[in-house]
Amino acid sequence: MDWLFGRRKTPEEMLKEHQRALKKAIRGIEREERQLSSQQEKLKNDIRKSAKDQQMAVCRIQAKDLVRTRKHIRKMLQMKTQIQAVSLKIQTMKSTVTMAEAMKGVSKAMGKMNKTMNMPQLQQVMRDFERESGVMDAKQDMMDDMIDSAMEDEDDEAEADNMVQQVLEELGLAAGSGLADADLAAPVPAAPVAAEDENLMARLNALRKDD
Repeated sequence: MDWLFGRRKTPEEMLKEHQRALKKAIRGIEREERQLSSQQEKLKNDIRKSAKDQQMAVCRIQAKDLVRTRKHIRKMLQMKTQIQAVSLKIQTMKSTVTMAEAMKGVSKAMGKMNKTMNMPQLQQVMRDFERESGVMDAKQDMMDDMIDSAMEDEDDEAEADNMVQQVLEELGLAAGSGLADADLAAPVPAAPVAAEDENLMARLNALRKDD
């Protein structure tokens, strides 16, 4: 009745309708197959009974009916198999249509994204990023060099202190004795020597005279 109102069914609706019809046909065939199977079992029992009663004419007629019933069951099975194959094809077509619709939507979305992409602007952004990244790397390298230099100075100071300590220990003096020798310390402005340091200076001078 849809054609009376000017509405046409979509391919998807038509596929669904045909698939429903095929499923209904399969159910009908299965129902008839069950009836024929029951009839086949009944004929077998009747044939056994007729043969037992020595009714050979009746037994022959019943055997012919059994043969026809079996042939009909085989035909039902063949029809069912063919209908299932058609139903599978329809399902495959339906899946293909669905996939085509999805690809159509994806294609439209990709087209819109391509239109919104400004390649020159993106290239400029990438160039700016690369430049700023290089500047940041250069600054980081400078900071690393400064830190390494500062650490080296500290290491040198620590090594110098250790050397002074070793010299003082070899001379039998304690660290922080306030030596004024130019070989052990840098020249400093003259300052008053504490009374307790005079004995240390005398000992140092005595050691030098002995050398």
